[in-house]
Amino acid sequence: MQLAPLKQEERITALDSLRGFALLGIFLVNMLSFHSPYFYYDPFEWWKEAENFWHYRWIDILVQASFYPLFAMMFGFGTAMQRENAMKRGQSFTPIGIRRFSFLLLIGILHAFLIWPGDILINYAIFGFLLLLFLRLSGKILIIIGSALLLLPNLFFGILFIMMAAVDPTSAVHWTDIASIENSIAAYGSGTFAEITKQRAADWLAGNEPGVFWVQLVAIFPHFLIGAGAQKLNLFKKGQERPAAAFAAFVTFFATGVILKALPYVIEPNLAYVYIQDSIGGPLLAVSYAALVIGLSSMKRTGALLKPFAAAGRMSLTNYLLQSVIGTLIFYHYGLGLYGQIKLSTGVWLAVAIFAAQVLLSEFWLSKFKRGPMEALWRKVTYRLQREEKQVNTKGG
Repeated sequence: MQLAPLKQEERITALDSLRGFALLGIFLVNMLSFHSPYFYYDPFEWWKEAENFWHYRWIDILVQASFYPLFAMMFGFGTAMQRENAMKRGQSFTPIGIRRFSFLLLIGILHAFLIWPGDILINYAIFGFLLLLFLRLSGKILIIIGSALLLLPNLFFGILFIMMAAVDPTSAVHWTDIASIENSIAAYGSGTFAEITKQRAADWLAGNEPGVFWVQLVAIFPHFLIGAGAQKLNLFKKGQERPAAAFAAFVTFFATGVILKALPYVIEPNLAYVYIQDSIGGPLLAVSYAALVIGLSSMKRTGALLKPFAAAGRMSLTNYLLQSVIGTLIFYHYGLGLYGQIKLSTGVWLAVAIFAAQVLLSEFWLSKFKRGPMEALWRKVTYRLQREEKQVNTKGG
């Protein structure tokens, strides 16, 4: 079948659809920690009841650790695109990037300590500053460096953990922090706003202590580089022009990713196989999803199926923050106080329903405005600061 080349507007819609698709996957996983102390329990034991375990298993294999890499790739892709646009205007992107990531860091801090401790924006901002040092490199080099940073450390540690588990099985057993679970349930389920804020800070610090920084570096930053490299090599456009190759990549990466993601269920649910599942299987599945969306977006009929995700993707920052606000209002004590009181299946359907409402709300908002509210504020802060700096420099000169 001969395919007509996609217009630039259609390509941007496809990119937004990919962001929206990733946003849904992230929400399905985040919902676990909105309604339960996910940071502290062994999920294989916590959700062992048949219905809950079935839902946890498909989330764990198909969603968990597969959509934040996809979103991180899109973050790197978008940053490289913004740099390219700045260069076309004859501007240096580094000052713009510093302002953008500084604002994102501020939003992340407010989000983490006043709304939800599972925030990812702080990490994105910090690694965004680091990304600025690499954007001058070619697309090929960016993908090579990103792939090496992703695969080599994770393969090394994955093999090391398997060997440790073979020698001492107790070293790879899932742990459950009973005291932290009780503190979470007490604070989020029945605590005051001050007590909840204190618990948020404790949860964020537990997941972001200095030793964890290096784990986050190899888990997030390589995807920034891969996404930026994909933009420079125009892989999105090339994939749309060759949908057969995109679908072949989907099948290959999906099959490999699912096999690795299923290891804890096929062999043993210990920390060694969970590490391989998340650190290697997750990113491979993310690439497969990107290839699938790229292939589908090249076809008129199937591409139309992706459009509901596009509006949500255009407002990804707004919708990400709104998901946290809604989630905490439903489950924390200052809202409906349902923390720890629902089945996993209920949480899944709740996430799907909320995301569907976000799609409708996003489409309505974008019919009135060019950007989402947080996206507009982000842009306004970035470029207002730029104008003010120019004015100061002009007066000083």
